[in-house]
Amino acid sequence: MAPKKSVSAPQQRPLPGSEPEPIARAASTGGRKPWIRRTPVEVVLEQITKQEDRVEGLREELAKEERELKKLQQAKNVLEST
Repeated sequence: MAPKKSVSAPQQRPLPGSEPEPIARAASTGGRKPWIRRTPVEVVLEQITKQEDRVEGLREELAKEERELKKLQQAKNVLEST
């Protein structure tokens, strides 16, 4: 029997010029913001705030559309009465 060769993942060599930048350098150059770890509670509270803002915006939009509908219905009544 032939001896078994151990199978290992081939080592990946970085391509020239594709070296990862240090985190501090990337953040200081105006790139991406550094990642800040948040608790699940903070995530849920942020989602609640976003949803409240979205609902408030939709309510304002609905009120605007209702006013527009009321104006159009008044115009319809005027046109039908003549």
